[in-house]
Formats: sequence, structure tokens, C-alpha cells
Amino acid sequence: MTRKIRFGATLAPSVSAKQWRERVAALEDSPFDVLLVNDHLSGLRYAPMVALAAAAQLTDRIRLGVLVLANDYRHPAVLAKEAATLDLLSGGRLELGMGAGWMRSDYDSAGIAFDSPRVRLARLREGVRIVREAWKSGQSDFTGEFYTATGLDHAPLPVQDGGPPLLLGGGGPQMLRFAAREGDIVNVTTRTAIDGRGVAPDDVGLEPLLRKLELVHDAAKEADREVEISVGIRAVAIEDRLSELHPTLGNHLDAMRPTPFIMEGSVESVAEKILLWHELHNVSYFVLANDSDVEKMIPVVQRVKEQNR
Repeated sequence: MTRKIRFGATLAPSVSAKQWRERVAALEDSPFDVLLVNDHLSGLRYAPMVALAAAAQLTDRIRLGVLVLANDYRHPAVLAKEAATLDLLSGGRLELGMGAGWMRSDYDSAGIAFDSPRVRLARLREGVRIVREAWKSGQSDFTGEFYTATGLDHAPLPVQDGGPPLLLGGGGPQMLRFAAREGDIVNVTTRTAIDGRGVAPDDVGLEPLLRKLELVHDAAKEADREVEISVGIRAVAIEDRLSELHPTLGNHLDAMRPTPFIMEGSVESVAEKILLWHELHNVSYFVLANDSDVEKMIPVVQRVKEQNR
């Protein structure tokens, strides 16, 4: 199935409620489709579900998402209840993102054990099962290695049939296979270093991304499923070119230039790049990592949507 292209933007926290309301309103009035927040414990960060609940009351159209909730930070039975409530109060606009967790500094600061990727993924598998079961039946009857959730009444149920679309994100092969088999949306990103302190240097660039996309397509096909594939746009320069040492990309800029993680050039060339990734690799959901790039990207988004009706 060929999906329509859509666009999301991750909103960074504001230092005042007034600024947050203004930025939410601006995104609601833009051609973007999804407002997202991220999930980290340290620094100036909003609590994701609280921020989205506030955004839901300020908007009517735009969908609401998290890229992504770290499974280890909250019990999945609690998350299932919060997500169902938010889906109800937003009129069925929630898209829930879940991941295994990766930022070592968050774990260390909060005193949470930073287990191996295998253990964190195993916990996420159980978490997704509990959330899905709660949304589907309104009840929990699960006892696993890491979680127990039995005899819980999860009312209210979500507004969306079967629950909000579930976005699962990651960069390692096991995580991506799981995401393709269990998620509705698969966010494909670079793999983090095993110590949780940054990007794995050998996983940057075009070839690693193409291998991951092929893996996701194959895993979904094997499971007889259709999934939406998303990528994050990490840096934008419209009618310009990014500096060789970009502050957030460092010396990875040149390796990332052929990928959809970087968008630079004219409105026409950037729109063409997005359309090409959609046509060749079925990537249909593009998320700005920085909402400071929204204004620059609006002409591109409009151009793409004109050609992708």
C-alpha cells in the first residue's frame, strides 16, 4: 500500500506557558500533520503526556505523538491508562511512540539500571503486549519476567479502534524486526553506542539506512503486515547549505547528506528528495527534530503535498 506523505515536528519545551501555547497554535495552523515531544529526564524537558494533554486542549486538527517514550521510565499498565485517557480527551488524535530507552545519562541520574540492549528490548516487548491488551480488551492478565499486570480495569478505552497507532523506534536490527512485526509506524534511526553515550560511528550514512529499510520491509512482509515508515530530519537548510561542522551532527554531516536525515538546497530540490525517498523506499512520514526548522520547511511541505495528493 502506498501511503500519503505526512510531516511531524518535535516541539522543544518553552520557558513559559505563553510561549508554549503560541508555538502549539502556530503548528496547528501550519501544513504539518503531527505535533510531537520527546522523552528525557535531564535538562529542560516537559513530561511528555502532560505536554500533549495541554496541546490537545489548544488544538483540534493536528495529531499528537511522542518520539519516543522510554519504556523503562514508567510501568506499561500506567502508560496504557494515560494513553487511553489522552486519546479520549484529544478526540482520537494520539499516536503513541515507545522505545527501549537509550540515553545513559537519564538512567544514571534517575538511578535506573542501564541494562544490556537485549534486556531493555525484552522489557519493551512485555510493555507493548500489556499496552496492546489493555487497549483492546480493557483488562490486563499478564505475568512476565519483568512486569505483572493482572485484574486491572483499564476504562476508559481509547477512542481509536484498537487503540492509538503505535510507533516503535530504533536503530538496531532486533529492535527494527520487532517494530515491523508489532508496530503500526516504524521510526528508523541511527543505532546508539552500546554504552548509551551517543551515535554508533559505524551506523552513520546511506548504506546503513538502506539496509535497515530493507530489513523493515522484509520483516513486515514475513509477518503479512503493512507498516508506515518514518525518519527524522535532523538538520535543514533551505536555499542554503549546511556548514561542514554542524553543531548537532559534528563530523557526520557529509555521511548523512545523501540520507533523508539532512535536507538542504532549494525548495524544489528538497521536495524532490522527499518524494524520491517515498517512491523508492516507501518512507512516508518525515519528522523534524527541531521545531525551529518549521518555518523553513513549510514551503517544502506545501510543495510535496501538492504533488502527493
